[in-house]
Amino acid sequence: MAESYNELIQRSMGQNTKYQPYGYAVALFFYKGGFREITKSLKYRRFFAAGRFFARELGNKLKESPLFSDVDLVVPVPLHWMRRWQRGYNQAEVIAREVAEVLGVPCDGKMLVRARRTRSQTHLDAAGRARNVSGAFRLRRFPFKIPAPHHILLVDDVYTTGATVAACERAIREAVCGETGEELSEAVSGTAARVGRRLRISAATLACVEK
Repeated sequence: MAESYNELIQRSMGQNTKYQPYGYAVALFFYKGGFREITKSLKYRRFFAAGRFFARELGNKLKESPLFSDVDLVVPVPLHWMRRWQRGYNQAEVIAREVAEVLGVPCDGKMLVRARRTRSQTHLDAAGRARNVSGAFRLRRFPFKIPAPHHILLVDDVYTTGATVAACERAIREAVCGETGEELSEAVSGTAARVGRRLRISAATLACVEK
């Protein structure tokens, strides 16, 4: 999963070979058998109890790992406002808040925004998923105040091809490092440069589709 995630990040960078810390990526279980029902029940049937239970299990596993010991901010993958209004909640945020509580770090559900409504990823292939979410996310705000975060954990319910979390990573990275977020980077250029050089952006999900 980590190899897939970082490959997507490198591909999105293209010829831009600037150094950035390796992004870790993990899931609690494979998306198969009865485990499929855990994420589906949370996403479509409002089964919050199970979602929160397994989110805390994920948080405990992360807490035990030295790779995630320095996570200082948890950020859920956002839903478009219309989809969130229709559903009434964001399942990724439900998971993220439990993970953040276990890790003892803040959870910022407003840092990222889905700027346009995308098609469902369910019936798209890997290339279609990547195109569907390309440029779909933008940074609403970034905590540049000292101490700025140096290890952000993106959280979603299921990792399929990684296109969604990689698109979120790119939105944060571009804004912080000034690759496309010109207005933001001019306002905080000095701090952004320092933060960008050391910022690690990892990902964690409840489930991962087995390849």
